Amino acid sequence: MLEMSIKSLLPQIQNWLEEDDLTRNYHYVRSLPTHAVKLQLKVKSPLILAGTDYLAATFIALGGENQFSFLKEFEGKKLETGTIIDFPKTMPFNLAVTGERLGLNLLQHASSIATWTEKHVALAKNKNIKILDTRKTTPGLRTLEKYAVRMGGGFNHRLGQTDTWMIKDNHKTSLGGLAGAWNFFQDQGAFYNNTVVEIHSLEELKEAIKLGCTNVMLDNFSPSEVNEAVKLKKTGMTFEVSGGLNLSSMSEYLLDGVDALSMGSITYSAPRVDLSLKFQTI
Repeated sequence: MLEMSIKSLLPQIQNWLEEDDLTRNYHYVRSLPTHAVKLQLKVKSPLILAGTDYLAATFIALGGENQFSFLKEFEGKKLETGTIIDFPKTMPFNLAVTGERLGLNLLQHASSIATWTEKHVALAKNKNIKILDTRKTTPGLRTLEKYAVRMGGGFNHRLGQTDTWMIKDNHKTSLGGLAGAWNFFQDQGAFYNNTVVEIHSLEELKEAIKLGCTNVMLDNFSPSEVNEAVKLKKTGMTFEVSGGLNLSSMSEYLLDGVDALSMGSITYSAPRVDLSLKFQTI
């Protein structure tokens, strides 16, 4: 039986396979040899491996056998340059060559984000400050990218706009200021939804506290301003810091009273790790 996790990926994988538009050249597809090959995944730079289910789902979507459960032992693990993962079963060459690039692209992209996220998580670990992603993800790849953040030890801020209400500057401008935006989201009738308020000054933070906001995001605050802000923090509040943070600047914000740092750069600026998928004819 196909695992539910892999089955859930198949519709998206099918859409991505259509980018190769194999139906344009049926002669090529029909003439591809079907002899058996064994696959080897070669790690060519240090990384955290993530996205093996996406690799598996690519070959399964093409009609391949579900033979990839062995990859689970490597998912989320640190692997060094030179590591070779041998696939225990063979695969027809036509299937292997057709799925190789898509499967490897997805695996490499997820592993890059997981590896980059882990570097940020390691810096913040001693302060028990969580590293969050943002919605600054690649259209069509949000699920993969946010999954990769989790594999790197990070946390998802929200998967979509309605998971958690977030009052941003454009809401305040268009809905009657902070109070108007707060009332708008309180009236949504979503009993279990939290509301996060993007804060741009200490005065606005004081207003948010008076309104009853318990989750605030200090946006583009300097380290000294963050230190002043946490003095106003009430029991039960969470303080998130965001705005232009990256691996170089985040150390200045690892301050007492800060619960999380959110940064889009862990998904959109992750340096590429290096992987290859090689075939051996049997």
